[in-house]
Amino acid sequence: MSAGRTTPPLPPSSRPPQTGPSLAGDGQAELRQSALSAWLSLLASGGTLVCCALPALLVMLGAGAALSGLVSAVPQIVWLSEHKGWVFGSASVLMLAGGWLQWRNRTAPCPLDPQLRAACLRTRRWSLGVYLVSLLLLAVGAAFAFVLPWLMGAKAGG
Repeated sequence: MSAGRTTPPLPPSSRPPQTGPSLAGDGQAELRQSALSAWLSLLASGGTLVCCALPALLVMLGAGAALSGLVSAVPQIVWLSEHKGWVFGSASVLMLAGGWLQWRNRTAPCPLDPQLRAACLRTRRWSLGVYLVSLLLLAVGAAFAFVLPWLMGAKAGG
């Protein structure tokens, strides 16, 4: 072989797939963060419902016996209810972190492949939907834990 001769580059279809740091800008890490934050937010806001909204709803519906059975089966509900300030504080911090990640990842790049891009955008919409449902659940839990007892106390005192 002569010293001046080089091999031609491979066409894109026959090149081996790239892996590792060269694909760091494809948006997959950001997408996983966004989805994980949405599910953690849902878990946190669901904890606030178990702590406060579910027991209050059962009592309001006259299902005190069902609540008694639930508490005997899952006694941790009492601990959660006794520490509702910490439960809501932790859930709110997680919700703020999830909201920040949703905001930060709203413009994260999606792959150029049409199918992967559609999956990326669909996952992003689902993640936002789960986060918004989590916010709604947190608001319902806060209403049952703090607002309704305050209103009931204001009516009884006034």
